[in-house]
Amino acid sequence: MSAAGAASETGKAGEAGKAGEAGKAGERAAPPRPWAVVTVMVCAQMLIWLDTSILNVAVTTLADPVQGLGATPAELEWVASAYTLVFAGTLFAGGALADRFGPRATLLTGLTLFAAASGAGAFAGNATWLIVARGFMGAGSALLMPATLSVIVQSTPEEKRTRAIAIWSSSSGLGVAVGPVVGGALLSNFWWGSVFLVNVPIVVLCLAGVVAVVPKLSGSRRRVLDLPGLAMSVLGLGGLVYGIIELGNQETWYGPHVLLPLLLGGALLAAFVAGQRRSPAPSLDLRLFRQPGFTAGSVVLLVAFMALAGHLFYAAFYLQGPRGLSPAYAGTVMIAAAVGIVLGSQASPGASRLLSARWTVAAGILATGATYIAYLWCDERTSVLVIAALLWVQGFGMGLVGTPVTAMMMSGVPQHLAGAGSAVNSVTRQVGGTLGVAITGSILSGVYRERMAGAVLPGGPSGLPPGAEEEARTSAEAARSLAGSLRLPELAEAADSAFLDAMYAATVWTAVLAFAGLAFCVVGMRIRGRPQNLQEEPEEPEEPRDAGHLRSGKAR
Repeated sequence: MSAAGAASETGKAGEAGKAGEAGKAGERAAPPRPWAVVTVMVCAQMLIWLDTSILNVAVTTLADPVQGLGATPAELEWVASAYTLVFAGTLFAGGALADRFGPRATLLTGLTLFAAASGAGAFAGNATWLIVARGFMGAGSALLMPATLSVIVQSTPEEKRTRAIAIWSSSSGLGVAVGPVVGGALLSNFWWGSVFLVNVPIVVLCLAGVVAVVPKLSGSRRRVLDLPGLAMSVLGLGGLVYGIIELGNQETWYGPHVLLPLLLGGALLAAFVAGQRRSPAPSLDLRLFRQPGFTAGSVVLLVAFMALAGHLFYAAFYLQGPRGLSPAYAGTVMIAAAVGIVLGSQASPGASRLLSARWTVAAGILATGATYIAYLWCDERTSVLVIAALLWVQGFGMGLVGTPVTAMMMSGVPQHLAGAGSAVNSVTRQVGGTLGVAITGSILSGVYRERMAGAVLPGGPSGLPPGAEEEARTSAEAARSLAGSLRLPELAEAADSAFLDAMYAATVWTAVLAFAGLAFCVVGMRIRGRPQNLQEEPEEPEEPRDAGHLRSGKAR
């Protein structure tokens, strides 16, 4: 062999050795274009929030028996909750899959599933079909969210990571901004299914971006899916949500339709947590909660998103109901919240350096809690400018909360647990959102039915025929539709009045919850002690590279 050939072979061998070492190092080396990767991750993450914010605009149309599906309040709660329920329940699997097979593979799979489910939901013939499609959309999102954060954490240098996480967090603001505007425009010109079908071309663009700029990162751990644990978490949370939703539709809270699912759901969740301590491949890695910042951040996010999701649920009905805004107009007003989230997310790193993360988060929660209380003075005559200002302050406050809490949670998580840490970060948001919508929807439904009881009795103020009583008591949207067909404007007025009373009751709940989160933030985020070092514990320890040589030496 010539000297040149030998040098070539040596160079190839050296390159192969370096590639092997890079593969063993996992995903620790930053790619040459980290900000391009962050851009693609933001676009993929934005899909999740885009779909949620579009739904907030579309709920009134879905409840309409003529233009939509005639969905009942309970069905609308399930349309929202099915997505977040499956999302939260399968996020642990998404984190495990990202750690085992690499985040790029789970991104591609999640995007494909999300697009297929969006297409199915767009052509749903009834509320049940749409609920099922929304569940599959949640499963696709569960593969997306942990992978996006995992890629960012592992792909950006430490000095740029906080800024990258801030940009990632602001994707929620972009989704909230684009969603209502796009949704309102689509509902004004097309049928309701267009708000789900619009996801498909966006997914195609995201797929192209992932293929073009996201490196083929290998999984750093061989993790086995804990299928029994996943089943218990989904069924347990589902039982709790079902019981809470039924609470607003039943005359008493102690009936079997309420107590049985609540007790069963609580027992399954307790069994799930207990089983994770003994599982060799846990869905929820409890070692993460040894970090004080991780535990405190998880609780703060859970409570904050419970209040936020509950508020957005009734605010959407308020804007298009008693306030009388069209879907397009309501979507335009909600841009204020989106702008606030983006600005708050970008301002949070500087505020954290100036005030500390704890007081930055406390200020954000205080701002959002104040806007919830302000809705006690909102009615059908409240200025749109006042509502937009409240939404801006609310969004800015949530922007101040999300980035510092996420950065604090992930700062003590080693890279081999980045997928699991990302999953828990996302689960707290989705579980909080699911419980917030369920509890707020139950309060809205219960108080509305109680207030409308006198208005829909035969011979009562509305003069409704007996067959229409229950339909008018089902929802304010159904009552307004009846008022139009029967030419009874006083029925629409009664429905608006009953809804406002229900909204005020829900507002008190969200404000109390927000200030409870504020108290925990001030006390619980006062971190003492150092973060613990969570060493990697491989499930299948590899034999040392020189083991064979040692045995050979002994044999000789």
